[in-house]
Amino acid sequence: MEFYRRAAGSPARLGVFPGTFNPITVAHVALARTALDTLHEVVFVLPRRFPHKDYRDTSLEQRVELLGTALAAEPRFSIAAAEGGLFIEIARECRAVYGDHVRLSFLCGRDAAERIANWDYGRPEAWQDMLREFELLVAPRGGEYCPDPAHSGAVRGMPLEPGCEGVSSSEVRRRIRTGEAWEHLVPTQIQDAVRKLYTGEAID
Repeated sequence: MEFYRRAAGSPARLGVFPGTFNPITVAHVALARTALDTLHEVVFVLPRRFPHKDYRDTSLEQRVELLGTALAAEPRFSIAAAEGGLFIEIARECRAVYGDHVRLSFLCGRDAAERIANWDYGRPEAWQDMLREFELLVAPRGGEYCPDPAHSGAVRGMPLEPGCEGVSSSEVRRRIRTGEAWEHLVPTQIQDAVRKLYTGEAID
């Protein structure tokens, strides 16, 4: 795991927020801030490879720069890149850095939770084994997540701030392509950078 920014201290409870952040949105920031009500630190993790998607709009370095600007005001936010894209790979990279004592809580939306819970890991009990290593904090993106009762002890819901429903990186990119208003979907301090990166337009 390579850190671009790391919060001070050694957290007992760490929030892990994987994503492409292509670009980071107000919903990402709001979810991470809500998580800090119960966690000591949140690390935004950009996997160098994902098992289910590719991204070519921007480089990892450009997205790291956007994250750094958007998250600068919160000292308990960290930014890192991980080699693996599966949650279990990211969890083990985190433990190698933060130590075996840390309690890991992965932040995600309902859609991501359903995808990773139903992923074919090659053996039926793999997902249950993973939930012994970390828990999920799931935001109701497009509806509430209803986990298998056998896994419910390792899955907790997180509230979604008003106005964040439907906000996503893909929606930002779609609006930019179609000429619709998108600025309100990303943090104010990165609006000019997003405009330049995703449209090629510079602001004087």
